Amino acid sequence: MSNTWWRLSIVLLILGLMPGMSQQAALAESDYYTAGVVEFQQSIFSLSAWSDSLAGYVEIINSEKASPTDIIVFPESTLNSAGSTTFVPNPADQINPCLSDPNAILYEEFLVTLSCAARNASKYIVINLTEKQKCEDVPEDTRPCASNGLNVFNTNVVFDRQGVVVSRYRKVHLYGEPKNSTFLPELSTFETDFGVTFGHFICFDILFYTPAHQLIVEQGITDFVYPTMWFSQLPFLTAVQTQQGWAYANDVNLLAAGASRPSVGNSGSGIFHGRSGTLTSVMRQDSGERAIYVAQVPKYTRTRAQQQRVRRSTREIQPRQVASSSSYHMKRDYLENYESELLQLDGGASGAINRTICQGSFCCNFDLAWRSLGTASENGSYYSYRLGAYDGWRNEYNVDANYIRNCALFTCTGDSIDDCGKLLPTEGELQQSRVTFTRLEIGVIYPESREFLLFPDTLLDSLLPLEPSQFDWSQRKPTADSYVQEVRFALKESQELSNLLTFGIYGNYYDNACTFGVGTAEEQLACGYRSGSAGLGILGGWLAMPMIILAIARIG
Repeated sequence: MSNTWWRLSIVLLILGLMPGMSQQAALAESDYYTAGVVEFQQSIFSLSAWSDSLAGYVEIINSEKASPTDIIVFPESTLNSAGSTTFVPNPADQINPCLSDPNAILYEEFLVTLSCAARNASKYIVINLTEKQKCEDVPEDTRPCASNGLNVFNTNVVFDRQGVVVSRYRKVHLYGEPKNSTFLPELSTFETDFGVTFGHFICFDILFYTPAHQLIVEQGITDFVYPTMWFSQLPFLTAVQTQQGWAYANDVNLLAAGASRPSVGNSGSGIFHGRSGTLTSVMRQDSGERAIYVAQVPKYTRTRAQQQRVRRSTREIQPRQVASSSSYHMKRDYLENYESELLQLDGGASGAINRTICQGSFCCNFDLAWRSLGTASENGSYYSYRLGAYDGWRNEYNVDANYIRNCALFTCTGDSIDDCGKLLPTEGELQQSRVTFTRLEIGVIYPESREFLLFPDTLLDSLLPLEPSQFDWSQRKPTADSYVQEVRFALKESQELSNLLTFGIYGNYYDNACTFGVGTAEEQLACGYRSGSAGLGILGGWLAMPMIILAIARIG
């Protein structure tokens, strides 16, 4: 009799598990997943600010708009501060704070509450917090410890659908934050029940090889969660502009969640599907918000050649808002270090120009044409434009530096280079365009490097970038044995632009180590560049090449 009941119990258990198992299999087999990224404005920091943020987080997780999501990503540094640090479980221990610490004895209340929220909503939840760790728990780290015996990290924490901490990542590239970096940089990934493995990193990390680009090159990761509190900088590094460019160049899915306070330069969230562009995005102006943006994200197959590029979401069309210096606080790049030339748009006439701008041996060829709009207003204000080239380190103090090679057309509020990288102070209809660009092409010969990333870098006066359907991008080696990349970036022939702030190529060379043409002949050979290979040592010969590229492209 007991055997019969035992067998019956097993059958009933299997039958009870089958719906969940079949649902999990369906999620894994689906060709898309549903994601939400949160644009979140935090209350002004105080010892109790975390309680208000926590309530906002839970409200969003339980909202109707979030209900279809499989995964929700919250932004950087909008939950707790150094005054309310928490221990975080080691993901290897598979700890569920909601169940193991319901009274918040070991972990802070907000961590336990969000573990329960993930469990109750049955969603993967990604948060960013200020973490504490006992220095004695890392005996291999011989660096001096704080007097209180604690390390403090900027940390991502991932809960699965049961509320278990399944992944943790501590920020590598701090941006002036009074926090610690880990003894060794972390590479963090996590698997999901919908068949996608995610990598993750935080804010400033996106401009460096480790860990962001390294996860793609070394582990083949195609999907990323990205909490950020980005301080936008004109003309090349505003938030969504950078997010979309990075996702496009790497051809990956990026789920970016941004802190939302435009008055200090924070906003920018989006979901991006590689070379297909933006699925949803926002750059708030004037005031911040607490909102979730949701999209169905196509999965990458194991072989990218079979990748289905079907958009499962209809992108939300939002009213166009023209940015001004009063609607968004902008940082500014050190454009005085660029070799640049003012684009002459005088006289209200249409025109065209083919110009090569060089800084040292690095050269950018610009082929432009524009049509005069003939608009004039006594009280109106206009942007002027410059062509620029730069080959050097990003000049930003007290943070990790990366080496860049940039070519771009960018706006200025006057004729001097000191006026560039700024928004006009006037708003609405008082901002007028003198011209519309009917042709924009940039051709460059870029040197290969051990680690580098080239991406299209665009910005409109709405603070959103152009979409891939609006431009052409090509990047190729001229011959199999050459160590350069021919890059052509152009506005599609069917497009005209009158609201343009930036049109450029961002060349990120990280630490510039093992870059072709840089260093002695012995160093070049040590990097694997063969003596006598195509173009070796004659970087000045790049001068003519961009013109050739554009000429060939025009003929084709």
